[in-house]
Amino acid sequence: MTHDRHSYAEPDRVRTTHLELDLALDFGQQVLSGSATHTLAWTDAAGDRLVLDTRDLTVLGVEGQTNDGWVPLQYSLADADPELGSALTITTAGHPRVKVSYRTAPTATGLQWLDPAMTAGGVLPFMFSQSQAIHARSWVPVQDTPSVRFSYAAHVTAPPELMVLMSADNGTASRRTGSYDVVMPEPIPSYLLAIAAGDLVFEPLGERSGVWAEPATVRKAATEFSDTEEMMRVTEELFGPYRWGRYDLLVLPPSFPYGGMENPRMTFATPTVVIGDKSLVSVIAHELAHSWSGNLVTQDSWDDIWLNEGFTSYVENRIVEAVYGTEFSVMETAIKQHATVVKLDPLTPAELAVELPGLHHRSEYHGTTSTGPLKGSWFLSWLEERFAREVFDPFLRGYFDRFAFRSINTDDFVEHLREHLITPRPDVVTDAELAAWLYEPGIPAFAERAVSARFQVVDEARSMWLTTGELPHGAERWTTQEWLRFLDAAPDVLSPLLLQQLDRAFGLTGTANGEIARRWYQIVAASSYEAAYAEMAEFLTMVGRMKLVLPVYQALAGTDRAFAAEVFAKARPGYHPITTAAVQKILGQ
Repeated sequence: MTHDRHSYAEPDRVRTTHLELDLALDFGQQVLSGSATHTLAWTDAAGDRLVLDTRDLTVLGVEGQTNDGWVPLQYSLADADPELGSALTITTAGHPRVKVSYRTAPTATGLQWLDPAMTAGGVLPFMFSQSQAIHARSWVPVQDTPSVRFSYAAHVTAPPELMVLMSADNGTASRRTGSYDVVMPEPIPSYLLAIAAGDLVFEPLGERSGVWAEPATVRKAATEFSDTEEMMRVTEELFGPYRWGRYDLLVLPPSFPYGGMENPRMTFATPTVVIGDKSLVSVIAHELAHSWSGNLVTQDSWDDIWLNEGFTSYVENRIVEAVYGTEFSVMETAIKQHATVVKLDPLTPAELAVELPGLHHRSEYHGTTSTGPLKGSWFLSWLEERFAREVFDPFLRGYFDRFAFRSINTDDFVEHLREHLITPRPDVVTDAELAAWLYEPGIPAFAERAVSARFQVVDEARSMWLTTGELPHGAERWTTQEWLRFLDAAPDVLSPLLLQQLDRAFGLTGTANGEIARRWYQIVAASSYEAAYAEMAEFLTMVGRMKLVLPVYQALAGTDRAFAAEVFAKARPGYHPITTAAVQKILGQ
């Protein structure tokens, strides 16, 4: 293995600096076919081999460029590892460019192909990719490690009735020609490669931003995301210029397994955040924040996931505060912190070291974000509080400037932290405090939790309801965050009488708010409240976002595994492969 234990690539020998893709989309066979041409920078004087990551790809041929043209190259495809896939080893002679012709499998873990019935329009099919964490190798033979960055260009052919978009400069014209050319001029890591095709139209949000979505949902999405340009403006004021040209959003079908994916120039977003009141747009703030933390300055392996997600959660909170106010941001932070602390409270020291170790550690991240990134954002908030914003904000801006378009590790960050923040102000934090964040498990005892005055009212109302049965006054006017606090801190198992009383008063069963539905149905399942089972099953069938459905399946697995399996069997055709694998793990299938 190399420095990145999640990749077979050998970037110390050779690196891809530019990638050219020539792809054809076949919806009938549910495959991509074509070629990937790598422009290479060699550091190995021998230049005798190039190793690429693949998973379930059929390699049709490999060629190397010489002064006289292209020549066939010898290659071998190793036996497949269940997680890492197969190393493609190509025998070379220091060729400046190498072309791999290949075809994907219908089971590619990084692609989902949807029948028309699974889309909003119901007429045309849809496909989209999800490359994070190590799924790019299932649709492109590539050095699938975040330590390697490359620019790319792509030519894609598809059925002429479909619009094709990628994580690149797509323009804003939704002309459908069946042949598309895009360019990504800035260097990106492989997990930010992205492609989508469907019945997509464009709605502008501002000079640099807009929404792509199916015709039935584009206007609603544009209204929900109308603050995007303002989010961009405040982030630039805080942390420096936006360096990716445009920031557009693509609203995917409900099967998308995540809230959002920060593909540069084209964030992929779940429709579950489009509910009409902007209460869930922190997802968009999060994905925009990745334009600085993650996309611009990138972890060099998945062992340092906190450098992407921890920084992004911190920047997200600053965006939310600037655009929607301090109370909103405090409530968002308190929700995340509560979920983490409750999860950690019953753990033994050994379990804690695995679940929430120090930030400088070897992660077990393989595609699902654990509680670790929250520790990273909590750490940055603590530094901000200690040093004050007038000192911390310029420090963070300098961090983004110094490491722009580079992949770094925790050592790089700590060196920068000590040089520019700790050493010039030696009396602000101690080495012991810093070590508690970086090297010790859990949340340090001295870390202060976010406190929301509105949540204190919610907590009192919940306590009164659980004790006396008195319903919370004014709850019909609560925000999403207040309802989440009410439900998150409630017992997992409640009596049918209490559930019926709450449901009749506030109509939680069948809610269109996916975040509230996630927690409500989690309690419904744990409490075996069968009156809500039909709507819970419909929710699990219609939505494929893992954050929303996995907790419900987890609760059902403990009370009615047979019902869970029955629902999953119906829902599975509409789930992304990543979601399917996660549910199978929960149900022991």
